[in-house]
Amino acid sequence: METGVKGVQVFRATQPIPCAPAVYEPSVIAIVSGSKEAILNGQSFVYDDNRYLCCPMAMPVRAGTPAASPDNPLYGVYISLDQRMMTELAMEMDRVGGVVGSNKGHPTAQGIVLADWDEAFSDALLRLLKLDSSPSDAAVLGQTRLRELYYAILKGEAGYFARQAFSVGNAIARSISHVSSNLNQPVSIDDMAAHAGMSRAVFHRKFKDVTTMSPIQFVKSMRLSSAAMKIATGMTVNEAAMDVGYVSASQFSREFKRMYGKSPRQWCNIQQLPEKAAYVQ
Repeated sequence: METGVKGVQVFRATQPIPCAPAVYEPSVIAIVSGSKEAILNGQSFVYDDNRYLCCPMAMPVRAGTPAASPDNPLYGVYISLDQRMMTELAMEMDRVGGVVGSNKGHPTAQGIVLADWDEAFSDALLRLLKLDSSPSDAAVLGQTRLRELYYAILKGEAGYFARQAFSVGNAIARSISHVSSNLNQPVSIDDMAAHAGMSRAVFHRKFKDVTTMSPIQFVKSMRLSSAAMKIATGMTVNEAAMDVGYVSASQFSREFKRMYGKSPRQWCNIQQLPEKAAYVQ
């Protein structure tokens, strides 16, 4: 459900939902009650009211609510991370000497990371959600409270990781943003490397360091995850395949089955979408 602040949504689940393909756009997801799971390239991240998930770059994942039930419902908040505001905040904190969370404890953080709910994050999130009771307050104070929450994230345990992603010099993040916005266009490693201003070899190594995946593996995962979500919301298999850049329906079906173990039509018949469609921007 939308709140009165742009980019902030609340959601709930009252039944278990197996992990299924999803795309996390740059965001923070905080679980108030219950627990949620996201799987990135085989690595599982389970988070609840003690730890929130920070995903500063678009990532193809599998996500679900395996522990939700009527007696143990899940309640959560989805906060989209605005590129401009996050970059401006990170630069301003550098300029004034603001304390930004270090990479201690997460030296190999890749793609997404979990961070402790500290007092600053909890207070900022509560102040933001309280605006929902007054449309006028949300209209006047929404962006200010959102900025306050972003600041708490940048100062918290995920701060170093988020700052690296939103740094003006992060060519990998720019490349990922370009790919996720143009999935229906042909793409090659050379194209991605050129967009990042790197040689093919350097780009391939740095990209894998950041995402745990090779560039081509990442693009394929993004396309298949996006297509799976489109199919689950009613788009036909052929339409979804074309919408994410496949020109051959048979190739799409082969790669889909290889990744998820079922054909697109079989998967569509048994899966339910675990994420809000708005998660894919």
